[in-house]
Parts: sequence; structure tokens; C-alpha cells
Amino acid sequence: MKRIMENWRQLLNENKLRIFDFDDTLVQTDSKIILHKSNGETIEQTPGDWAVYEPQKGDEFDYTEFHGSLKNPRELKDYTNILRRVLGAGSDGRKTVILTARSPSSYNGIIEFLEDIGIDSSALELVTLGEGDPQAKADWVEQRIEEGYDDIFFIDDSPRYIAAVQALAEKHPNVKLRTQKV
Repeated sequence: MKRIMENWRQLLNENKLRIFDFDDTLVQTDSKIILHKSNGETIEQTPGDWAVYEPQKGDEFDYTEFHGSLKNPRELKDYTNILRRVLGAGSDGRKTVILTARSPSSYNGIIEFLEDIGIDSSALELVTLGEGDPQAKADWVEQRIEEGYDDIFFIDDSPRYIAAVQALAEKHPNVKLRTQKV
């Protein structure tokens, strides 16, 4: 049965996956990650700060501001325009996904933001992982590879997420896997 599904997927050319991160890729918000260091220090980080921060032993992160509604969202037009072009190309063998570490409680706020900036949210899939571990995004992408997607383009602002997803290229050499850091 799996082989039949793979053959149909190839016949229909439904094997392209385009994945966009949300925070600091499509939108900039005033939400902060609160970093509690083992020495008692507390630091507010923007998603951009967090994306390049190298976690230290004993660090604890509080992502509370990434639950529920978006805090003063502003469109990042360079990448929302890319998203619009991808969606405008139609679904001809292509699935478009926004894959975010935000919690599922942010789902409606993200959909509302997309609609407010003129992006038809019904033309894409929104996945809210509720998990900041880069491996969670890589695992999600790998599950799609196992479903038969073999042409994947992944856009994210975090070098850690990019590295985790790019590591799949070695494990799956027959997959065309491209990543782009914002």
C-alpha cells in the first residue's frame, strides 16, 4: 500500500513542501523570551536574540509571551511576499506550511494576522509545535519526508533550526532539501 501511495504521489507530483517559520521570518512582535540563568540573572530576549543564543547549562526559558494572541505584530514584507508568491503559484504539487515553535494557543492569532495582511490562510497549513527544541522542527520535517515529500525548502531565522533541518540531508540523500536563513 505504501508503494502505491508513493507512486500516486509521484504521478500527481505532490512531493514539494515549502516551510516558513513565523516569528522573525513572517512577523515581528514585541513578545519576549524570558531567560532565567543558573546564577539568578533574568534576561529578556527577542526571538532574534534567542535564535543566536547558545544555551548554557542551567538555563531555563519562559515562553509565556508566545501563548495566545500576538503582541503588536508587524509584517516582514520580504518573506511574506515570498510566501504570497509560493501560494500564488498554486498547489501544483506543492504544500505550503507555516511551522512555528509557538504554542497551539497562538493558532487563532496567527490565522487572524495572516488574514489581516491579505494571506489566505486556507491555502496553507499552520503547525504550532509548542516546542522550542530545534529537533522538534527537524522531526516534523522528517515525518513529511517519510510521507513522500522529496523537494523541501525550509526558511527560518534561527541557525539552530536551520542546522537541525539541514542535518536531514545526509540522512536522506535522495531528498532535495534546501534551507534559507532569514
